[in-house]
Amino acid sequence: MRGEHRQARVDWSTLPLIVTENGIGTADDAQRIRHLDEALRGLHQLLDEGYDVRGYFQWSLLDNFEWTLGYRPKFGIVAVDRITFARTKNSSAEWFAQSVRNFFTTT
Repeated sequence: MRGEHRQARVDWSTLPLIVTENGIGTADDAQRIRHLDEALRGLHQLLDEGYDVRGYFQWSLLDNFEWTLGYRPKFGIVAVDRITFARTKNSSAEWFAQSVRNFFTTT
């Protein structure tokens, strides 16, 4: 092959697609909403183009422990108080719930 690089061409539109972890580690909930909005618009575009989208999982419901960064990244649409373990919905949780309801009424 003498150093030549070849790129495989795959028609991804023929394969079932499940987005298993899509999220953003930030305490800025407005940024999380923008990220989710962009992701859901992308899913709509894929569906419009005929892709077989079978699922989407937002990462994550709750703030969680990351092995290398501890509890610092805030991935959850529901915040967890690490002292009391109380859970509080972020505005992104309400936004996401409404967006999913809208998603299924427009597709």
